[in-house]
Amino acid sequence: MAKEHGHSPDEIADRLATGGRGGNLKDLIYGAIDGTVTTFAIVAGVEGAGLSHGVILALGAANILADGFSMAASNYSGTKAELDDRNRIIEIEKQHIAFHRDGELEELRQILARRGLEGDVLTGAVDAISQKQEKWIGLMLTDEYGLPREEPDPLRAALATFGAFLAAGAIPLLPFILGLESAFQISIAATLITFFLIGTGKSRWSLSPWWVSGLETLFIGAVAAIIAFFVGSLFQTG
Repeated sequence: MAKEHGHSPDEIADRLATGGRGGNLKDLIYGAIDGTVTTFAIVAGVEGAGLSHGVILALGAANILADGFSMAASNYSGTKAELDDRNRIIEIEKQHIAFHRDGELEELRQILARRGLEGDVLTGAVDAISQKQEKWIGLMLTDEYGLPREEPDPLRAALATFGAFLAAGAIPLLPFILGLESAFQISIAATLITFFLIGTGKSRWSLSPWWVSGLETLFIGAVAAIIAFFVGSLFQTG
């Protein structure tokens, strides 16, 4: 099996010191897929309705900017709500430690016991952790409330979503922006390739083979595109 990271004392110390904060993989994948799907849905819908390429550019650009911002703002608000709730719980736990210390010590003891500690080791761990309130509360957040160890970053989540939405969402429009012949057919091919690449990219964090992840995302995008084109064709003007 390939070594994913080193295990020397220095490598472990550096990894633990810098690797605590989670990434924005979910935000990037969510933004990229949604940007590609919604923009191509407009392209396919307008093409299916027989409208001009100018309409595609206008609606597509509006979608990239407005929907992309809306997604980013929604992600910011949702992540900010998670952060606010986390801070609320921290304040509650501080009050509990101050006024109900014995009960909080019992909670800490049971949490550590569930992790396999017992006897003198358990007693020593409870004594050691309870001397550091930040570490104590951090353990309560994960084991009592099921929250992630690191606090979320609303701005970073929003920027990741918006950036991915813009980058992926622009691809279905490029053939029309460049004024290429057979722009719709090229847009179809470019969009399908984008779906596949997004899927293969996220396979880096999955146990699935790259081609399985790619085909899965490709299928999701293709279904959305077919639905959009079909709906657009119902309103065909010419």
